Amino acid sequence: MHAQIVLFDGFDLLDVIAPYEVLSAGGAASSGAVSVELVSAEGPREVVSGTGGTALRATAALDPGRPGLIVVPGAAGRIGGPDEVPDHDAGAGPGQQDDTIPVLLGRTLTTELPALLRAAMENPEVTVSAVCGGSLVLAMAGLLEGRHATTHHMGLDMLDATGVHAVSARVVDDGDLVTGAGVTSGLDLGLYLLEREVGPRIAHAVEELFAHERRGTVWRNKGPEPVRF
Repeated sequence: MHAQIVLFDGFDLLDVIAPYEVLSAGGAASSGAVSVELVSAEGPREVVSGTGGTALRATAALDPGRPGLIVVPGAAGRIGGPDEVPDHDAGAGPGQQDDTIPVLLGRTLTTELPALLRAAMENPEVTVSAVCGGSLVLAMAGLLEGRHATTHHMGLDMLDATGVHAVSARVVDDGDLVTGAGVTSGLDLGLYLLEREVGPRIAHAVEELFAHERRGTVWRNKGPEPVRF
């Protein structure tokens, strides 16, 4: 399994690093069955995060035709007020340190990223995954209508407003779409993807290595509808 983790200006560091390290360790534990790279819509470049201006380097362009996994992170910035909406018209490029998370997420819509993600979601050999606000990137691009997904608890209402069946769960598995909630859920998401795609023994070995126990039940659209308490 090859994993492409997407970088965009203002991305959240932990949303990227947590699944990157988990999947990389899974590759080592499985004798190379998993490979990971950092990509961007624009190709190889230094991409500035929303966390103190720290940058990571994308080594390739996002390839929606490559079988495997694509992981979309959220953004890091000011939380912003409830009346602040995503800025779709500001243009791409490094944001200012006082940009809100919705603005940073909204700027992805002015890049080639939505078109690439649409192509990926139409590819039956690709599983698209997202951490935290990465689900909102997909939703704002019109790619999640009618799907089940989660995001940071502060963004669930916004996710629901885009026509998504928003689920308050740590990890949501909707087939070829797997999403994680708040930023630290990137660890749980990565471990679940290892279990699902490579096997539980590999996932357990990485879980032990990282001294991290996964939290919560992975939500799937299966079984009887629960009675409301």
